[in-house]
Amino acid sequence: MTIDTHPARITLTLTCPDRPGIVHAVTGYFLARGGDIAESQQYGDPDSGRFFMRVEVRLPQGLRSLQELRAEFEPLADSLSMQWTLADTGARTRVAILVSKFDHCLNDLLFRWRSGHLSIDVPVVVSNHRDLQPLVESYGVEFVHLPVTPDTKPAAEAALADLVDDREIELVVLARYMQVLSDDLCRRLAGRAINIHHSFLPSFKGAKPYHQAHARGVKLVGATAHYVTADLDEGPIIEQQVIRVDHATSVEQLTVAGRDAEALALARAVQWHAQGRVLLNGGSTIVLR
Repeated sequence: MTIDTHPARITLTLTCPDRPGIVHAVTGYFLARGGDIAESQQYGDPDSGRFFMRVEVRLPQGLRSLQELRAEFEPLADSLSMQWTLADTGARTRVAILVSKFDHCLNDLLFRWRSGHLSIDVPVVVSNHRDLQPLVESYGVEFVHLPVTPDTKPAAEAALADLVDDREIELVVLARYMQVLSDDLCRRLAGRAINIHHSFLPSFKGAKPYHQAHARGVKLVGATAHYVTADLDEGPIIEQQVIRVDHATSVEQLTVAGRDAEALALARAVQWHAQGRVLLNGGSTIVLR
């Protein structure tokens, strides 16, 4: 349920066909209403011919509700063929974390959330195993066990979709969730589900990728955070992290470095999404930091 508020600071994100005067129109609109531009980033993509913009605006306290602001902005947005969102900058994104048995990304996200370093709330963690239930509950977060087998997968995904709706989840984070989501669920979560994986793909698939990489003498280890699509591990990339290694790096050290890269790339992607800094541009993203 969206609660209509009178925010002191709002964030506008938009994309539209590029043309002269967009920045002037947007900033002039808020200036005319007593707004003060606190932060602004924009990018015109010469390849797609589209313009992307994110603006944070300070408003006089209690002047207008979000509903009023959205209604007033709509004519300008329509005149420029915008796809746009207008949100309370202080609002926190409701996140459901999906995990299997690896705990490094989950623990990192929960620690950053509890420490106040992520603009999210985590009401629930879902897993197909019970291994991480004690860790989750130590943070005071609800743990939901949804076992998945080939026979139960449709029912498990239906239960997951219901959970997302019932708890008003805005973002689903696959923090090393070792299950492939169906095409239907990927479409349902389009643009609001983020996955993390090691950046060796498409090489070193399957079990023990870091052992395989070590055997080949890799010189870089990294991770990729991307939106989930029906094309496995090929969704629009949000963030990548790379760490250089060498011949003296043991397989254990390589694994630790890789997991550090996964945790950092995922945390950044979640934060940027929650702050409205990630805009889709076809099969890629524009990240307005």
